[in-house]
Amino acid sequence: MTSSVRHVTLDCADAYRLAVFWAEVLGGSLGEDDNPGDPEALVKTPGVSLLFIQVPDGKTVKNRMHLDLQPQDRTRDEEVERLLALGATLVGDHRREDGTGWATLSDIEGNEFCVERSAAERAG
Repeated sequence: MTSSVRHVTLDCADAYRLAVFWAEVLGGSLGEDDNPGDPEALVKTPGVSLLFIQVPDGKTVKNRMHLDLQPQDRTRDEEVERLLALGATLVGDHRREDGTGWATLSDIEGNEFCVERSAAERAG
């Protein structure tokens, strides 16, 4: 028997606030018992669940692990604009003139993640 990933856990300053942001990003839902001020909050999605745990330490260096997002119903660039409107920040723009590449963003607490091209853009 092997192990499976139950959820990905992220340390953060405000578990509920960051979970609300990621629920919007991923179209997920928060755990029924999650409330503002809770030290933990869970975001459930069809793919993977994210668990946010409040810690006293601030983020000081680049993530050693990050999420790569692939838009499902829009282009990469449309998704980047949507995420910026939600409060994300563009950290690195690796999009190329030929349409390839990705954008590196950070969430509202500075955790980096990437937005890749959609499957439709890769096929085209």
